[in-house]
Amino acid sequence: MSLWQLYYHLVWATKYRLPLIQPSWEADLYGYMTGKADHLGCIIHAINGTEDHIHVVASIPPTLAVADFVKRLKGSSSHYRNQVGGAERFQWQEGYGVFSLGQRQLSRAVGYVNNQKQHHAQNRLWSALEPKAD
Repeated sequence: MSLWQLYYHLVWATKYRLPLIQPSWEADLYGYMTGKADHLGCIIHAINGTEDHIHVVASIPPTLAVADFVKRLKGSSSHYRNQVGGAERFQWQEGYGVFSLGQRQLSRAVGYVNNQKQHHAQNRLWSALEPKAD
């Protein structure tokens, strides 16, 4: 058995930063993404965002490249969202941000992600962790 403790803070935006993530179904989307991560052997420690971007704190095993994890999560979640319906086609923007974390930073990152809406409402953001408009 291998031992690994790898933590990442990932962030990416909706296509063109459109406000596509609706409060009425965002919990379903995050639940789907958590299930997909579990299927890939990954652990989601926190997932949250606003209408135009998402933050994920995850543990990704060394057998799976971070780029592959993000590609699979973004691809399958947009496919899922478009299958369950909605007035607008759901797409993620190309690219993502990734930051590695140490175990000591994990709880702070989880807190930041869990409180995304409050941080944005109060404009208390970690600028390095927020996606920039293209």
